[in-house]
Amino acid sequence: MARIRIEDVHKTYPNGYIAASGIDIDIRDGEFMVLVGASGCGKSTTLRMVAGLETPTSGRIWIGERDVTDVRVQDRDIAMVFQSYALYPNKTVRQNLSFALELRKMGDAEVDRRIQDVSRALALDTLLDRKPGQLSGGQRQRVALGRAIVREPQAFLFDEPLSNLDAKLRVQTRAELARLHRRLGSTMMYVTHDQEEAMTLGNRIAVLHEGKLQQCAPPLEVYRRPVNAFVAGFVGSPSMNFLDCELRRDDGRLEIAGDSFRFTIDPPAQLAGSDSRRARLGIRPQDLEVVATDKADLVARVDVVEPLGSEVLAHLELGERGTDGVREICLVASPEVELADGEPVGLRLRRDRLHLFETESGARLN
Repeated sequence: MARIRIEDVHKTYPNGYIAASGIDIDIRDGEFMVLVGASGCGKSTTLRMVAGLETPTSGRIWIGERDVTDVRVQDRDIAMVFQSYALYPNKTVRQNLSFALELRKMGDAEVDRRIQDVSRALALDTLLDRKPGQLSGGQRQRVALGRAIVREPQAFLFDEPLSNLDAKLRVQTRAELARLHRRLGSTMMYVTHDQEEAMTLGNRIAVLHEGKLQQCAPPLEVYRRPVNAFVAGFVGSPSMNFLDCELRRDDGRLEIAGDSFRFTIDPPAQLAGSDSRRARLGIRPQDLEVVATDKADLVARVDVVEPLGSEVLAHLELGERGTDGVREICLVASPEVELADGEPVGLRLRRDRLHLFETESGARLN
């Protein structure tokens, strides 16, 4: 296995489009690193530059102790799994698995050993004589994984490999990937737009936006302490609620005041000596508590209620309906909480789960 280093990598296309701008990521030997972001953020371009399918405009890429920036794809000793399975339809599963090994002139005994090991690990041993057209989508994706694994490369690169699967199969295959990583201990670089995949699979996740790396950290750290408002709004489902507010000093405490709320907290160390300033208050839907309106930090009006079984997702409105000042926020509550359309609901914000961001830059304040 091998460490992968992406050092100040830029990619600008001839038409002037900037796909990657100063990407710096150090993937440790044996780590599962997930690149996550919306379409067009540069995650697939970054993966393709590591694979050698794209050439960086500037910067360097290392696999192990070797600078591979200008090394051909076939000489990088990596294996890729794509969104499309890209299996040979006229070959059996066994032949699909063995094809790359036969090109290397590997001996029959070693080819058979690798195929048996991989087919047992991926539950393909009863499917070896079938062709791709006789397999389900999940089985074909496992064959694509197996074809990469049998090569025993230095690193695995995954480009949205689960996107073509239905919801149930995605969950199952995601678990298989996690078990596979634990078993192989391989270095894996995985690209997805699905934050749930990122949170459950990655040892660390790298959040990209408009070609720039926003944050690279363990999943729970990104969720609990996002470095800016973009990361805070992107990671987490439903998305974080944002409310404009003003921060004021009040007898040693910090007052947070908005159009429809006002409360005080102990000032975070970063804001202990700050003067009054505008800011954005972030609070996750799961961190709002339903209370009596006379004990609430803010009072909202129920707009839409979505029962989800184990929880209820409610869309609430702040401000006068029909005016420009109305704001929508989301609440995740227990199904035992009674919420009626059009009725007022009192909300208390968990003080230990508040997020404060600069209004202009979006940088984290607390």
